[in-house]
Amino acid sequence: MGEAYQSGDGLPVELIGALAERFGDRFQQGDAIRLEHGRSETHFAPMPPDGVVFAETTDEVVAVVNLCREAGVPIIPFGAGTSVEGNTLAVQGGISLDLSRMIRIVAVNTDDFDCVVEAGVRREQLNEYLRDQGLFFPIDPGANATIGGMASTRASGTNAVRYGTMREAVLGLTVVTADGRVIRTSRRARKSSAGYDLTRLFVGSEGTLGIVTEVTLRLHPIPEAISAATCSFATIAGAVDTVVQSIQLGIPLARVEILDDVQIRAVNSWSKLDLPELTTLFFEFHGSERYVAEQVETVKELATANGGGEFRWAHRTEERSALWKARHEAYYAAVNLRPGAIGWATDVCVPISRLAECIAETKRELEASSVPATILGHVGDGNFHVVFSMDPDSEAELEEVKAINARLVRRALDMDGTCTGEHGIGLGKQQWLEEELGDAVDLMRAVKMALDPDNILNPGKVFQL
Repeated sequence: MGEAYQSGDGLPVELIGALAERFGDRFQQGDAIRLEHGRSETHFAPMPPDGVVFAETTDEVVAVVNLCREAGVPIIPFGAGTSVEGNTLAVQGGISLDLSRMIRIVAVNTDDFDCVVEAGVRREQLNEYLRDQGLFFPIDPGANATIGGMASTRASGTNAVRYGTMREAVLGLTVVTADGRVIRTSRRARKSSAGYDLTRLFVGSEGTLGIVTEVTLRLHPIPEAISAATCSFATIAGAVDTVVQSIQLGIPLARVEILDDVQIRAVNSWSKLDLPELTTLFFEFHGSERYVAEQVETVKELATANGGGEFRWAHRTEERSALWKARHEAYYAAVNLRPGAIGWATDVCVPISRLAECIAETKRELEASSVPATILGHVGDGNFHVVFSMDPDSEAELEEVKAINARLVRRALDMDGTCTGEHGIGLGKQQWLEEELGDAVDLMRAVKMALDPDNILNPGKVFQL
C-alpha cells in the first residue's frame, strides 16, 4: 500500500477533492453514514470507513478504484450490510464502496433460464421481477441480500439442498480488478473448458480479489406445486435420520430446515406461532401435484419411523410465506431471548452422515452453558448454526462463547467438515481457515498478491498477509 495513507489519519486531501468532484453528494464522510457502513450483523465492534461512495455504474467503480489505488487507500465493497463475519468492516479505514444503487436487471433470457443483473439487485427484487415470466432465483440466505454480496460470500441458504449454492448459481461475472480493468469471467454458455475458471475464483473471495459489478445467474422454472410442512420430533437424531434417509432414497427435498426446542420457543414468541416446543423440521416440496404427493408420503413414513409427530401443512402461498418468514427471522428470535442482547451465529458444515452426532454433542454442551443458545440449520446439506444470545457488557460470556465456538469448529473439522458453510471467513474464521486447509492458504495469498499487489481490496479479510 502506498505511503500517502495510514489507517486512522483520515483520507488524503487530494483524494477527498477528487471524489467530491466526481461524485458530489454521493461521496459522504458524515459520522452516521460511516457508522452504518462499519457495522456488522453480529458481535463485532463497529469499524467505520473514512468515507462512503455510492457508485451507480461499472465505470464509476473503475473511477473509485483508480483514485484509491493512486492514493494507496483501501476499498471495501458494500452491498446490503447483512454479512455476519465482519466481511465489510473497514479494519484499515479507507473507502466503503456502496453498490446498493446498482439495481438494473440488465437482461432476462427466458429461453435459456438465465439473467444478468447488477451487483446491487436484491434477491427479493429479482424474484418479484421474474414471477410473471414463470422463473425464479432459488438461492435464499434469509436476508434480503444483494446478488453481488451473495456471490462474494458464496452464500446459500434454505434451498441449497436441491438447488445448490451461489457456486452453482453464478454463470459469469463482470469484475473490476485492483488495477482498474473490467473483466468478464465467462460467456453465457452452460459449460466451457476455456482456460482457468475465473468465475469460481471470484465467487466467495469476499471482495479481496476484485469488485463484482454484474452477475449472470442460472434461473429455474417456478414449480407447478409447492407444499410446506412442519414436523416435530422426540429427538434430534430422529429428525436428522429422517432427512438423511430421504436423501438416500433420492427424494429431491426443496427445503428442509432443523430448529431445536429452544429455537422453536424463540420462534413461537417472536413470530407468534404455536408449534410444539420440540426439535422440528421445516419441509418444502416442489414438483408436479402427483410427484409432490409421492414425496410427501415417503417422507411421512420415514418421519413416523423416526419418532416424528403430525405433519402441520402450509399449502396456501400466504401460509408458506408466514412459515418461511418465521424461519428467516429465527436469528433475531434467538437473540431476543434476552432483552438487549447481541448475537453470535456459528456456521459449521459436516458430511450429513456425521450431522446427528455433531449436533447432539453440540446440544449437550449448550445445555451446560450459562449463555442462552439455539440450534438451527440447513440439515439437508449438513450445515447448521448455533445462535448465542449474549450480554454485550459481559466479558465472561464472550469468552465462554468463544470457547464453545472453538470446540464446535474443531469438532466439525475432525469430522472432515468446514468452519463455514455459507457465511464466509471475513474476520471471524481466519485461524480456522489455516487449520482447515493448511498450505492451501499460502496459495490463496499468492493469488491475492498477484491480483492485488498493493492490498487495497478489502484488506484484513479471509487471511492476513
